Amino acid sequence: MSAKSGVFSSSIVRKVWMSLTGLFLCSFLVVHLLGNLTLLRSDAGAAEAFNAYAHFMTTFPLIKITSYLLYFSILFHAVWGIMLEIKNRKARPVAYAYNNPSANSSWASRKMSLLGTIILVFIATHMYHFWAQMHFGTIPLDASGNKDLYTVVMEFFRHPSFGIPATLLYVVSMAALAFHLHHGFQSAFQTLGVNHRKYTPIIEKVGLVFSIAIPLAFAIIPVYIFLT
Repeated sequence: MSAKSGVFSSSIVRKVWMSLTGLFLCSFLVVHLLGNLTLLRSDAGAAEAFNAYAHFMTTFPLIKITSYLLYFSILFHAVWGIMLEIKNRKARPVAYAYNNPSANSSWASRKMSLLGTIILVFIATHMYHFWAQMHFGTIPLDASGNKDLYTVVMEFFRHPSFGIPATLLYVVSMAALAFHLHHGFQSAFQTLGVNHRKYTPIIEKVGLVFSIAIPLAFAIIPVYIFLT
């Protein structure tokens, strides 16, 4: 009995931490999007505004500390998500003779591991092309003395060879993020015990709007850069 209880408790703890790290990453998406929306500006100060934002995000002490928590959360969320998927598959090694999963769960909930893998690959490539360049690359400075990451981003998505594939990868990844958020947002609150007939419908509606608006706004940015 104690062994089963320990396994159950461990599973609950993992799901709770998955929920907490997921919600933390949701808050990061909002902050990151607000800064990236500067890339849609067409005025003369757009470049310096974005470079100032990038400089602040990589040098301000509190942000730097939070960024390490962010990196841990991403790895933790991904690794434990894979572990939970493996655990669930081992719990049901033999498929039922009749199986109609669509009647009991959404497509996103059944494909969370696939969606998460796509997002993880995107994060790795995204950090390689931009985060690593900002921290370790040799980037010219703008008029304000900040690294000109704005030009790096613009040249990346407008590159004659890989501009189109990069833009398409970004859009596909944001579509995966939308499905991932749609299931994960409300699932996180349910795991944390926020499951009430009055509040759950509100959380579901907020989650739906969030899962569409945030990825869509992110996806618009590279498409806009590529087309202008």
